[in-house]
Amino acid sequence: MAYLDHAATTPMVPEAIAVMAEELARTGNASSLHASGRDARRTVEEARELIAERFGARPSEVVFCSGGTEANNLAIKGLYWSRRAQDPARNRIVFSSIEHHALLDPVTWLAKHEGAEIEMTPVDTTGRILIDELRAAVERDPASVSAVTTMWANNEMGTIQPVSEVVGVARAYDIPVHSDAVQAAGYVPLDFAASQLDAMTITAHKLGGPVGVGALLIRRELEATPLLHGGGQERDLRSGTLSVPLIAAFAAAVDVTVGRQAQTVEGIEALRRRLVEGIVRVVPDAIVNGDPEPGPDHRLPNIAHVTFPGCEGDAMLMLLDAQGIECSTGSACAAGVPQPSHVLLAMGYDDVAARGSLRFSLGHTSTEADVDRLLQALPAVHERAQRASLVRGGS
Repeated sequence: MAYLDHAATTPMVPEAIAVMAEELARTGNASSLHASGRDARRTVEEARELIAERFGARPSEVVFCSGGTEANNLAIKGLYWSRRAQDPARNRIVFSSIEHHALLDPVTWLAKHEGAEIEMTPVDTTGRILIDELRAAVERDPASVSAVTTMWANNEMGTIQPVSEVVGVARAYDIPVHSDAVQAAGYVPLDFAASQLDAMTITAHKLGGPVGVGALLIRRELEATPLLHGGGQERDLRSGTLSVPLIAAFAAAVDVTVGRQAQTVEGIEALRRRLVEGIVRVVPDAIVNGDPEPGPDHRLPNIAHVTFPGCEGDAMLMLLDAQGIECSTGSACAAGVPQPSHVLLAMGYDDVAARGSLRFSLGHTSTEADVDRLLQALPAVHERAQRASLVRGGS
C-alpha cells in the first residue's frame, strides 16, 4: 500500500504507541486525591508542560479536548457567547471562505440558532485570504465583531495564511483571534505567544499521536463560555474525565515530531517535489493548485493538490485505491459527500474543475517508493477516468 493521505491522519510514531500502551495498563483518575490519582495527574501535567513548551504557550493555556473539532467549537462558540454576554451588540463573526468544516459548520450553526451575523472573506487564486477584504469587513463596524478566525494553513491546498496580519487588524480593535493550526502543527514553526493569537487549535493524530485527543491553546486572561458542564476540569472550560493514555501519547508525539521537524520537513519537501514533477511529466495537462513557493510563509511541505481536467476525482481515487494507492479528494471529514470542494470554489474554480481534483499528502512514513508507485499507476488511471467521464458526458 502507498499511503498518500497523511493530511487526513498520519500513523502514530513508535514513541507515542509505547507511552500509550504503558499508560493503558495503569489505573487512576487524574481528579482523584489518592496515590493513583496523583500519579495520573502528574502524567497529565507533565504532558501539558511539554506541549506548552513546544508550541510557545504557558501550561495553563493548554486545554485538552477530544480533538480539533471540539477545540474549534469551543473556541468560536465560547468566544461568541462570552463576548455577546458582555455586549449584545457583539454578534458578528468574521472568518475566511476556506475554513475546515470543523470551523465552518459551528459558525453557520451560530448564525442559524444563536442569531450570529457571519461574514466570510474571500481568498485569492492560491487559496490565501485577501487581507484587505478582511480588514474592510472588520473596520466596517469593529464594535460588533465578537471574534475573527482564520486557519494557519489550508487543509486542502496547504497554503499558509497571513496570520500575523490578521492579528494586527483585529488587535487594533481588541477583537480576539482564533486560528485552526491542525494542519500546520509539525510542519511549520508555531509559537503561540509570539503569534499574539488569543486561541489556537492543535490535534494529536496529525502529529503522529492517537485519534481522540487535541488541545485548544487559549490565553489565560480570555473569557470563553464552556460547551460542556460537569466536573470543572481544564479551567472549567472542558469538563470531563481526562484520558491519561491519550494525553501522554499526544505529548510524546509532539515531542518527537516537533523535535525532528526541521529534518523531517526537508525530506518531505524533496518527496513532494518528486511527486509534483512526476505528475506533470506523466499527465501533462494536470494543474498543481495552491502557492507554488515552498516555505513557512507560503505553503506546507507535505500537501500537493492537483486538478485533472476532464476527470472525476472520485473515479480516480477509487481506481488508485484498487491498486493500493490511497489519497483524497479533499478533507477526509467531507469524504463521501458528492459535492465540489468549497475551497476550490472560493478560489474561483467551477464545479467541474472542483470535482476533478485530488489531494496527495505526505508524512513521516512516506518514501520514494510510495511516490514512484503512484507515478507508475497514474497514466493508466487517468486515461480510464477520462474515458469514463466522456461516456457519462455523452449519455
